[in-house]
Amino acid sequence: MIRVALADDQQLIRAGFRSLLEAEPDIDVVGEAATGEEIVALATQAKPDVILMDIRMPSGDGLWATEQLVADPALAECSIVIVTTFELDEYVARAISAGASGFLVKDTEPVELIRSVRVAARGDALLSPTVTKRLLERVAGSIRPPQVHSLEALTEREREVLALVGEGLTNDEIAQRLFLSPLTAKTHVSRILGKLGARDRVQLVIIAYETQLVRPGSI
Repeated sequence: MIRVALADDQQLIRAGFRSLLEAEPDIDVVGEAATGEEIVALATQAKPDVILMDIRMPSGDGLWATEQLVADPALAECSIVIVTTFELDEYVARAISAGASGFLVKDTEPVELIRSVRVAARGDALLSPTVTKRLLERVAGSIRPPQVHSLEALTEREREVLALVGEGLTNDEIAQRLFLSPLTAKTHVSRILGKLGARDRVQLVIIAYETQLVRPGSI
């Protein structure tokens, strides 16, 4: 069961998300919050797998709350997905830098929202399909990745996998592309994370751009 927490200062938004998500047999909404401080307290207690986080909230906005939660070792397995009406590059850059695992806009189709929760729960990077490539190409240079001077530590296969992560592919999609098992693809990604000192897949995407393994406009 995927445990989800909702953070949005609009009750109607939270109610809509709850209704949509709880209709799924594998998703359970464990709580709601209307402020940054509330979601930090809720997550600390409930330890959800995924948090759908609004940016603009009182008493600590979503970016502040994300920073607090990412810094808590007890919540290392929690994925934070920013859900907002704003597609501005600065918000995406700040959200990713703060430690968010993904970014969605509120007009995302219901089926995509549900899929996104499942993708985030698996630990895959997630950015809205409507903005992913454009935003990554624009903000890659403004987001500071881990100190990676080269990709020499990676094997040729690991570089191939990193490039596909940079294109936004999930483990299953990488497995299909490279004719691997999903478990093998996941193992490659885990090793790449360790070798490059990256926190998560989102940082791997940024590294792929920063090292020009994936070039803007190439996908």
